Amino acid sequence: MTVSTIKARGISVSLDLTVGHIADMVVSRDGRQLKPLHRAPWVDANETLPDNLPEGTVRLSGDFLCAPFSRSDVEEAPLHGWPANSAWDVVESAATEDGWRALFRLRHKVMGASVDKILTLRDDHPFLYQEHVFSGGHGAISVAHHPMTAMTGGGRLAFSPKRFAATLDDPLEPDPARGRFMLAYPARSADLGHFPAAGGGTLDLTEYRMDDRREDFITLVETDHGGPGWTALARQAEEDLVLVLKNPAELPITMLWLSNGGRDYAPWSGRHLGVLGIEDGRTAVGHAASIGDNWLKREGVATAFALGEGQSVSFRHVIGAMPLSGGEPPHEVTTADGRMRLAAGGSSWEVPFDSDFLRIGQPAAS
Repeated sequence: MTVSTIKARGISVSLDLTVGHIADMVVSRDGRQLKPLHRAPWVDANETLPDNLPEGTVRLSGDFLCAPFSRSDVEEAPLHGWPANSAWDVVESAATEDGWRALFRLRHKVMGASVDKILTLRDDHPFLYQEHVFSGGHGAISVAHHPMTAMTGGGRLAFSPKRFAATLDDPLEPDPARGRFMLAYPARSADLGHFPAAGGGTLDLTEYRMDDRREDFITLVETDHGGPGWTALARQAEEDLVLVLKNPAELPITMLWLSNGGRDYAPWSGRHLGVLGIEDGRTAVGHAASIGDNWLKREGVATAFALGEGQSVSFRHVIGAMPLSGGEPPHEVTTADGRMRLAAGGSSWEVPFDSDFLRIGQPAAS
């Protein structure tokens, strides 16, 4: 594995250049070392894996760019596209006055477009700032980030305002001989605390329980609320808060992948435990579905970016972590004047944050 590591005061991030996955992220804060991102147990185990796995599954780690998200059924590529499965080169990587900035370029083209990944760290900011830029190309491309975190004792979730949550027509693992699921498919609810369950009744999407063995996938659609889109996960055993932020005009949906021992076949083998994917995107499931007719478009939600010669498309994303005792995620996250303010219960606190980075209020590129 070829790794490129970037550092600023209080944070380091390593990118696996063979597939463009974040191999490691460490936030040093209040005397603690926080590791918010997951790495699949087989990646460093030196074990024999099934022959037909995409390289992105073989090296499944941290966060990566999906382009397209899920099936590559317009232009031939592995699951989640070339950005998640093939090599990136370091174009620039250097310290700045207040941190570090690195630019990586995908060796493959995607729909004829070149793809750049820009990672920025700032001194004393507990956040990784990411931007992806597609230059040139043709047609349209769906995109999603794929950050994954893992817990040993479950956690509690909170979100920026959502219109509703919905499952697909079919579960990820419909065959009980291969896996299991707990949500109803298809189903929909505007109340994230009460989502239809497979066996009747409801489940609380704001709670991740370790005794719920499951493989579930659900899409949350952002409300037009004028602020950043965010997902906050208070990890109980880890006593920290994992934060994922976006500009909803660029990435209007958040897909949750709950992977907690719900797949029994290799390489998952019931050992992929406590994992939550918080996948902000502009996509439906599959490239063809994203650029054609789909249920999200019928709800007025954009599911692809248009590409074109002489044009560029970019979108931004943030991942962060900070210590948290008490286990309750914030009910409000606001950003302004170089700070992020988080409110939980009757208390609030602030951390340094680049409040201009997500460009809230500006139209999305297309």
